[in-house]
Formats: sequence, structure tokens, C-alpha cells
Amino acid sequence: MLPMPPSAVSPKGPSSDTPSASASSGAASPTFSPLYRQIKSLLLQRLESGEWRPGEAIPSESELATRFNVSQGTVRKAIDEMAAENLLLRRQGKGTFVASHDDPRAFFRFLRLVPLAGGIEQAQSIPLECWRAKAGPEVARMLELNIGDPINIVRRLLQFAGKPVVVDEIYLPGSIFGTVTLEMLREYEGSLYSFFENRFGIRMVRAEERLRAVPADRASAELLKVAEGSPLLSVERVSFSYADKPVEWRRGLYSTNDHCYFNELG
Repeated sequence: MLPMPPSAVSPKGPSSDTPSASASSGAASPTFSPLYRQIKSLLLQRLESGEWRPGEAIPSESELATRFNVSQGTVRKAIDEMAAENLLLRRQGKGTFVASHDDPRAFFRFLRLVPLAGGIEQAQSIPLECWRAKAGPEVARMLELNIGDPINIVRRLLQFAGKPVVVDEIYLPGSIFGTVTLEMLREYEGSLYSFFENRFGIRMVRAEERLRAVPADRASAELLKVAEGSPLLSVERVSFSYADKPVEWRRGLYSTNDHCYFNELG
């Protein structure tokens, strides 16, 4: 196994779709939020509830403006911001869709590994193990669970061009992913996040990562086919779904002999 680390919008009248009167009038208050942000919050509530599923079209801007009793421009501003955050996807002449991990462009949002020689390589995910356990203090803290809550742990290998490059250990809340099995993981042909989305209705919308250099232990060295003690890049990630809910904690070890971690800033 991988080495373990140390231990709202107020309704107006009967409809909750109507933004608050104080915000609409622009009255200053400690809880003031721009009107388009209130519309964004309402749209996020729809995504979180599953009213609009990943890959599905959402209603038009004019329909949403009527529903929320605001101008079309206000709706457009909310959608623009959500599109910039990769929550929604505009398609010219077709409408606006809920972003999905099935979109090939989403694959490299969360996998920042690129070959030193340049170009783009598709990764092959090889599930190794999947088992149920109880959350210890560290897992409970990272996933906002109680100690002892059920979790699922997945270990998998990522290969590029047939060569092992990443070994991941992934912790998932059992309340969401309790039925996942190794067979299910091996049978699914898409990415892991696509699997979570299609099988469990969970979409990862953002992640936080911490990187550091570590020496390869014996087990990781064997899987990655490097010498024990070789430098590896440790990438620890917490992934969040809608409403900033943490739904995955993973610790990955990356071999950087032929690859580097790439992140574009600015």
C-alpha cells in the first residue's frame, strides 16, 4: 500500500425561485449578494439536486429569466460565470449544457501529467484492488466524515503508452460509493471520474492538491518499475462535488522519468 501520512437566497412570496427583494433593490446589508450571484446559487441548487444531469441541456436563458423573474442579462451573467468555472458548457447554436466528465476535454482538467517529449497521451486505468473499511481520523477529516464511518478504498495504476506512471490510493465515502466493486471498475471503459458520474451521479467540479517529493517504497517501486528509493512526486488531492462537498481523497505517486506535472497559470 502507499505510505500513510501522519495522522442562500431568501424566497419572495410563495416561490423559492424568486431572488430576494433586498438584493433586487440593491439595498446594502451584511448579507447582500449581487442578483446574478443569487441566480447562480439557484442554478447550483438545481445541479446539486440532479434536476439537470451531466451532459443534459439546461433551459434557455429566456426560460430561466421567466422562471426566476429577472432579466435575461442577469441570467446570462450567472451562466457565464458558471461556464468559466467548468460547471456549464456553451455549445454554439445548440444551447447550454451541464458539464460532464464524458467530454474528452474534461479528461486533462484533473490529470496534469504530460510527457517530457511533448504531445498528449491517453492514460489507461488499471484497477488493482477495491475494499471496504472504516474511516480513521485522517480520512474522516479530509472527507468530513465521522471516525468509523464506512469508506471504500480503491488502488489503481495509470499507464501511459504501456508504461506504469502513477499509482493511486483513493478513499471514497461509503454512503455514496458503498456498492462499488473491483469488477465494476474493471468493466468500465471510461475515466474514473466518468465512472463516478455515470454510476453514482457524482461529478467532481474542483479539487485541491498538495505536491511534494518522496522516495519510492518497495511496493510502489515494484508497481512503477523504478528502483526503491527513487524520487517520486506525491500528489495528494481532495475532490469536491457541488456545494463544495468533499467526495474523494486520493494519494498518488507519480514517476517523473518520462513525464512532468504541468499547470498553466494566469
